[in-house]
Amino acid sequence: MKVLVTGATGFIGSHVADMLLDKGYDVVCTVRKSSNLRWLKDRNFKIEQLPTEDDKHAENIFSKLDAVYHIAGATFARDYDEFYKSNALATKELIDQVIKYSPNLKRFVYMSSFTVSGPALSLDKPVDEYSIPKPLTAYAKSKQAGEEIVLSYKDKIPVTIIKAPAVFGPRDTAIYSIFKTANMGLGTLIGLNKKYLNLIYGLDLARGTILAGESENAIGQSYFLADNQIYNWDELIKIIRDALGKKFFFNIRIPDIIVMIIGSTTEWFGQFLAKAPIFNRDKAIDFTQQFWICSAKKAKIELGFECEYTIPEAIQETVDWYKQHKWL
Repeated sequence: MKVLVTGATGFIGSHVADMLLDKGYDVVCTVRKSSNLRWLKDRNFKIEQLPTEDDKHAENIFSKLDAVYHIAGATFARDYDEFYKSNALATKELIDQVIKYSPNLKRFVYMSSFTVSGPALSLDKPVDEYSIPKPLTAYAKSKQAGEEIVLSYKDKIPVTIIKAPAVFGPRDTAIYSIFKTANMGLGTLIGLNKKYLNLIYGLDLARGTILAGESENAIGQSYFLADNQIYNWDELIKIIRDALGKKFFFNIRIPDIIVMIIGSTTEWFGQFLAKAPIFNRDKAIDFTQQFWICSAKKAKIELGFECEYTIPEAIQETVDWYKQHKWL
């Protein structure tokens, strides 16, 4: 079977591509000229460059596909328009190409985000697939637009949406900064109150995404994939500290208002830079929410999905990988 993976040069996309290849699929990975191919080297992927206006080249990429795993997307940009172009408009263009050249597609899987639903109101009321979406940021709103576009095609192709919470693991460069800071003996905690969240290990997310892509039960459905255990950041920093083997450790607690000021200031200065800053006001809004908690019961019931790694096991695996690859 021939499958297409977008975002295969990134954290989650590369793991999805690896697992599909190991399962015996013929895997096509779309990349840009500027993409770093470090995770795709020495593996039997078919690598194709995008975008292209060459019809013959497009047909070569998109014809006879059995499934598409659309993992690519922008996680930081200057404004909603930039996010919308990458997370919604590009999704529509991809689906149109797929329908044109692979009318018998068996599945289109779209990697969305927990942030589309917005945070929970309390610790005992996690959001789920039936919660009314309440996106707080430009990124979240663009991913919601992407979801709506995908669902608008469900009468033409079988679609599935994955809502991912905070993700970490080998190859990650985002939450990696927390591990890097912890390795210096410092733990950064946001706010004077405790912040609660669900997480998922990158390998578990990739495996669950493929499981959803292969399951007939998942056609036309959305799923949260997450570890069922709820943690607060105080607990997570301790687990990271123990995994690193740090005996001397100091926690720094930054009030929410300071985080918001830093985000707004960085965003203002970012307008004068060539690239949009990674941390801005929207990121500060996400960081200061108290309950990023969700229920993954639907995925367990309909797909049989459960995480293979506990969070402490996954954090230890991640630390070991960072050390092995000289990231720490």
